[in-house]
Amino acid sequence: MNTKQLQIAVVVALLLIGGAYYFGTKPKGSPAFMPDQALAAKFDTLSKNGNSSCSGAFKDSIDTMSDTARLQGSCCSPMDMHRYTEQVTGLQKYKDIPEIPSDPYDIDASLAKKLKANYDVQLTPDEQKAYDYAMANSMEKGPCCCKCWRWYVYGGLGKLLIQKYHFTGEQVTEIWNLSDGCGGPGDHVNH
Repeated sequence: MNTKQLQIAVVVALLLIGGAYYFGTKPKGSPAFMPDQALAAKFDTLSKNGNSSCSGAFKDSIDTMSDTARLQGSCCSPMDMHRYTEQVTGLQKYKDIPEIPSDPYDIDASLAKKLKANYDVQLTPDEQKAYDYAMANSMEKGPCCCKCWRWYVYGGLGKLLIQKYHFTGEQVTEIWNLSDGCGGPGDHVNH
């Protein structure tokens, strides 16, 4: 190979490397990942049109809601798109368990009634250990940050998962963390 061919080969290699770097990097300020349009549209609807609240009256109203009604939106803080996408994506691995809501901000009233009724179920000592583990280790130190309707619905879900599906405390903790419906960025404030 002569000197001219070597120079051309080096220039071509540098162009390829530079082009790969230039086109392979994302622009500054772009999000870590882009949610699909359907999820973004659902987020927009739920974040602006929720009917959920932390009040005792709302918790009590679930029992009289139509089975076709939906519990929608966040309770305490505005929804966060990044966190919402992580939650809905994370819950997909549990799609074969019909009792686990696939979207913590959009729950069937009929399912909420069933899970809420399960809250008062007594656990065996071993089952209670799993439940207690989830209480101590979930981000909210329980199924929700306060004893609102979510506390009872997701508390009932935790008991059902332990009894029916033999979930461990770690698994219930994961479900509760992914299902946190308080809004806000959750534990993902810095990313």
